[in-house]
Amino acid sequence: MTKKYKLNYKSPIGMIEIVSSHEAINSILFSEVYNKVNLLHAETPLVLKECYNQLDEYFKGDRHDFTFPYQFEGTEFQKTVWEALTEIPYAKTGSYKDIAVTIGNEKAIRAVGNANGKNKLSIVIPCHRVIGSNGKLTGYAGGLWRKEWLLQHERSCNKEHK
Repeated sequence: MTKKYKLNYKSPIGMIEIVSSHEAINSILFSEVYNKVNLLHAETPLVLKECYNQLDEYFKGDRHDFTFPYQFEGTEFQKTVWEALTEIPYAKTGSYKDIAVTIGNEKAIRAVGNANGKNKLSIVIPCHRVIGSNGKLTGYAGGLWRKEWLLQHERSCNKEHK
């Protein structure tokens, strides 16, 4: 069993719990914890520190892409969907149907939505950029208000829109 490490990041939209092995990030999820429980310390793996710093840069508007190693934990179909999510550019959106078409299974819209909801690497695998075909915001595990905030944040920080 691989040892797991945890670190809390206090974002403008709530606490984020980051979980990693020594080599890769395993999850980045919003938490309903209000005080930092898992703090940086001497034994914190480098990958966890790097993720923390890159999230901080993202929330400051200075980072659009993430470069630390992460590891998907899911079925092959879920991994295919999550990989396709990374193709949605910063500050842009795509629909569940767009993702289904991208992965070569146009009829898998519901399955794409289901896989999207199981994404454990929030922000980095940008499921917040997926909206309904009608242009409306649809489900987000972190809450629709967070999804809306993230999209607004990216649009306001995108150099192309300044």
